[in-house]
Amino acid sequence: MGKDRKHRRARLDDVARLAGVGVATVDRVLNERGNVSVKTAQKVLEAARTLEINRILPSAHQKTVRIELLLARPEIPLIARMSNEFRKLPARMDRSVIIQQTILTDEGPETMAQALRRTRCDAVIVYTQEHDAIHRAIGSIAAKGIPTVTIISDLPRSLRLAYAGIDHYKAGRTAGYFIDGMVRRQGSVLILCNHLGFQAHAARLRGFKEFLAGSARRLHISEIVKGRDDDVLSELLLRPALARHPDTVAIYNVGGGNRGVAAAIRNLARNDRPLFVGHELTDVNRELLNARLMALAIDQNSERQAHLALEMALERVGFTGEPPVKPAHHPSLPFTVYSPENVLE
Repeated sequence: MGKDRKHRRARLDDVARLAGVGVATVDRVLNERGNVSVKTAQKVLEAARTLEINRILPSAHQKTVRIELLLARPEIPLIARMSNEFRKLPARMDRSVIIQQTILTDEGPETMAQALRRTRCDAVIVYTQEHDAIHRAIGSIAAKGIPTVTIISDLPRSLRLAYAGIDHYKAGRTAGYFIDGMVRRQGSVLILCNHLGFQAHAARLRGFKEFLAGSARRLHISEIVKGRDDDVLSELLLRPALARHPDTVAIYNVGGGNRGVAAAIRNLARNDRPLFVGHELTDVNRELLNARLMALAIDQNSERQAHLALEMALERVGFTGEPPVKPAHHPSLPFTVYSPENVLE
């Protein structure tokens, strides 16, 4: 028997002696092999902590908790980024927490509602649009004791438990503040969005409009183009919109499809190119910022959203202790404004 193995055995003997159990029981608890009562597991873990065992100790929590992440359209850079953030979380969590990702190709409300109703998990984290079918689905699973946490865009009229995300109204006002201050001449602004059924897009647009309405510059919105977060469609719709509105001084994209915006303005003379402000520090937008095609990206911090959403879901299902008596709070996470000067190449 090697020296390290003898030392490891001695440490297990010490834990067993202090906990008042056999070495085999200590081995099952520390290596999460099961067949140990919660009370005994707690005794073993307390002994291991007292002896300062040099290893990551499992939780005494025995119940497996399944959280479903429900997203749609993985080709959208923000969705891919959010999915990736949730994939990172299990490495930092207790092994009894399982995050099941369901990624749909269709974001239609009926499709999303069916996916919500089919869940067999303990809680759901979802990004979707405002729609009666989705509200009913969330109400249906809430009645079964399955809470829903919204990310990216909220569903305030539903029975969702909480929202983990930024204040999109303030993000829209921030876009208005920068565009108003950065454009060099009077003119109009083109808005690009998926569609306004997404609360995030509607709130950003409302904030943007209200800021411009109170500004002395009197920039005005000439048209709202619904590019459905699709690069090709966004380019196809923006080119004729720019021709219709030759006084366009800025494009504000409240959603995705930023490659399409870049394609529509890339070949314009630099002095005629509209100022382009969008959202999220995705790999695509990082490229556009570095190429000076995008002026600013307002990032909603996907990593912190993922952490907060999971934390609220686990708290509600009682993983961290007794479930809270009151509904989870609805905090607003901070957002960050990136320019070509503060983004890494």
